[in-house]
Amino acid sequence: MKLADNKATLSFSNGSPSVDLPVYHGSVGPDVVDIRKLYAQTGMFTYDPGFLSTAACQSAITYIDGDKGELLYRGYPIEQLATNCDYLETCHLLLYGELPNTDQKKDFVHRVTNHTMVNEQMQFFLRGFRRDAHPMAIMTGLVGALSAFYHDSTDINNPEHREIAAIRLIAKMPTLVAMAYKYTVGQPYMYPKNNLSYAGNFLHMMFATPCEEYKVNPVLERALDRIFILHADHEQNASTSTVRLCGSSGTNPFAAIAAGVACLWGPAHGGANEAALNMLGDIQKNGGVEKIGDFIKQVKDKNSGVKLMGFGHRVYKNYDPRAKLMQETCKEVLQEMGLENDPLFKLAMALEKIALEDDYFVSRKLYPNVDFYSGIVQRAIGIPVPLFTAIFALARTVGWIAQLNEMIGDPEYKIGRPRQLFTGSTPRDVKPMAQR
Repeated sequence: MKLADNKATLSFSNGSPSVDLPVYHGSVGPDVVDIRKLYAQTGMFTYDPGFLSTAACQSAITYIDGDKGELLYRGYPIEQLATNCDYLETCHLLLYGELPNTDQKKDFVHRVTNHTMVNEQMQFFLRGFRRDAHPMAIMTGLVGALSAFYHDSTDINNPEHREIAAIRLIAKMPTLVAMAYKYTVGQPYMYPKNNLSYAGNFLHMMFATPCEEYKVNPVLERALDRIFILHADHEQNASTSTVRLCGSSGTNPFAAIAAGVACLWGPAHGGANEAALNMLGDIQKNGGVEKIGDFIKQVKDKNSGVKLMGFGHRVYKNYDPRAKLMQETCKEVLQEMGLENDPLFKLAMALEKIALEDDYFVSRKLYPNVDFYSGIVQRAIGIPVPLFTAIFALARTVGWIAQLNEMIGDPEYKIGRPRQLFTGSTPRDVKPMAQR
């Protein structure tokens, strides 16, 4: 962060003296006006619902340019990472700032692989949930419970504790998600296998049974690894901001990540790919491809209340760069699984074609986003729709940890304490019961 040559001057029409505010340059992106001393100088706060115009921190991890449709992890374009690197290399990059060399990768993979098992008592904890519980309800509990099992890594101010907590969380999230799935379908839990890749091990824990040998399909393994890379971090979104805010109180890393999982559960955030698949299911029930024109008419009618899920993005005002990559993977997976003619997938491709060609959607930049394609890919792999958001949480865990560690290491960090514009009652006296 570098102080700019110019300053911002805030003037008031009521004759109050104007205030000069410092302006800072980041390495890329918009300049920021420093308003930290605004209240002390003027007695006023700024009002910014949703923090859409407020930089709550300085960060060197992820950069998004929504107008260009650009996503960078530590300066590397997402397209290059998704094509040339695997998920654990991307994890190393997000956590430590650089891609690993051969020895560093070997060491990092070894450390993660050797922490994939979870305490056996987690199985008993799981049994307390109903079998039909939503996987995200289970995950919120399981991740929070990790702090009860690993007391030796709960001091957020100790760099060694943060390091081991990071490795443990990245390693154990696939195990926990697979356990949550196996519990809801009544199958035995499958233990991790150290000879498999990160994505391959997850597929094994999800779909293997003790009855027979399970062979990991390399196309599905690669597809899942790409889903993990594309969801690994996304700047200061709602769940990441939640992790930072939660962690700013000094709580342990497991609790902060559990808060992120809870936030991600929302349909406007991590639940978007689940919502997109449910939308496709609804169209399918109501006539499928034949009735897609009627559905599009309803979407265009503002009074219908019908929304097109999985299209458009709050940040990207161009094509979501992750969507292009996920589109390639989607076609590979459908071909591998022989599902090109599956009714739901044909419907999804028809909807994609309309959205990419119809002026209504093109002019509003409602392009298919990463949630649209990743939902289709996960369903093709055999992952049930309610589990989609849990897999998003698994992938995003490394981003949350990287952001949390960055905040703790920032000398300017303080416990989060947003202000408010109060619109309630002014002071009043409590009347006796007979006069109320």
